[in-house]
Amino acid sequence: MNDSTATTASAPGAFETNDRLKRRHRVERYFQYACIAALAVAGAFLVLFFTDMIRTGYSAFVQTEVRVEVDYSNPEEYWNVIDREMRPIVSRGFTRLVPSMIKENPDLVGQKRTEWIIAKADIDQYRKGSKDAVDEETAAQIRTLESQGRLRFTFNHWLFTHGDSKLPELAGLKSAIVGSIYVLALTLAFAFPIGVMTAIYLEEFAPDNRFTQAIEININNLAAVPSILFGLLGLAIFINFFGVPRSSAIAGGLTLGLMTLPIVIISTRAALRAVPHAIREGALAMGATRWQAVRDHVLPMSLPGILTGTIIGLAQAMGETAPLLLIGMIAYIPDAPTSMTQAATVLPAQIFTWAGMPEHAYVERTAAAILILLTVLIALNATAVFLRRRFERRW
Repeated sequence: MNDSTATTASAPGAFETNDRLKRRHRVERYFQYACIAALAVAGAFLVLFFTDMIRTGYSAFVQTEVRVEVDYSNPEEYWNVIDREMRPIVSRGFTRLVPSMIKENPDLVGQKRTEWIIAKADIDQYRKGSKDAVDEETAAQIRTLESQGRLRFTFNHWLFTHGDSKLPELAGLKSAIVGSIYVLALTLAFAFPIGVMTAIYLEEFAPDNRFTQAIEININNLAAVPSILFGLLGLAIFINFFGVPRSSAIAGGLTLGLMTLPIVIISTRAALRAVPHAIREGALAMGATRWQAVRDHVLPMSLPGILTGTIIGLAQAMGETAPLLLIGMIAYIPDAPTSMTQAATVLPAQIFTWAGMPEHAYVERTAAAILILLTVLIALNATAVFLRRRFERRW
């Protein structure tokens, strides 16, 4: 036995075989190390991105307020309701709101009240660490007010209760949030029924011929088309041909619906294809029609996969900016839209607008808006994962 083993080990080519085997194992280890390194680099960039966004944007959720005496004795001269010495500190936006405040509460006329009022963006940035935001005289006044307890940080409710503004301290996301809700609702209403019905026909009823094969190829190609081309398509069809109002939520929703449609069709077909044919055959054997088998058995079983694909498509649509730029949804929208046909904007477009502003206060608001958008997208994707795991059936 020992002689045979020795002979085999010393046979021609045995050592070459062992060397090749060791080389393959060594290459496999190098490949594993490369994959781990790539994963570590990707994770590091992800951590760096979130760290930078949080570090830059968390300060936008608090805002400086100053305690001043407001004189409502002469409401017609609303710019004089604040003492002259405090005007470099108080936001000009407050004085612009005085007429509407008096209209809502006429009892304010003739009163003098001490109130906490939003401060200018420069004052806020100085208190957040940007020492070059104000001159030395204003900085001395800020230090005096701080020693008197007349300056404070409070939650920045303006970020969520007001729309865009030329004054950074008053700029908010309300109009963008409302516009995003309108656009996503229209996208879902347009893409979901058409996409699901198209997928059911192609998967369950359409004959296998060159025409349906061409349709399937084009649907797959549309899913890979750059999103800006859908913006051109929406501009040409919905705005120029059908006369849909430019910059409106209905134009944005229909345009993003076109972009989401191929994703819904592909995901729905995959969900339908995952249902075993025995389900269909059993229903047909019991006397059900083809449509009854699909409606009562196949479609309910594939619904979790359909919903998952639809939610992922909506999440992708919510993060799109390029197609909306071409249909005018990058406009300055200070007030939230109240209907589908009014001018509107969305969160990605608002981020794009603020990113181009020169004031430093818009930088933190841009980062805060990105964090809010990422939170919504993560929530949508988490919902899709939950639905898939909660209702998924393994055959």
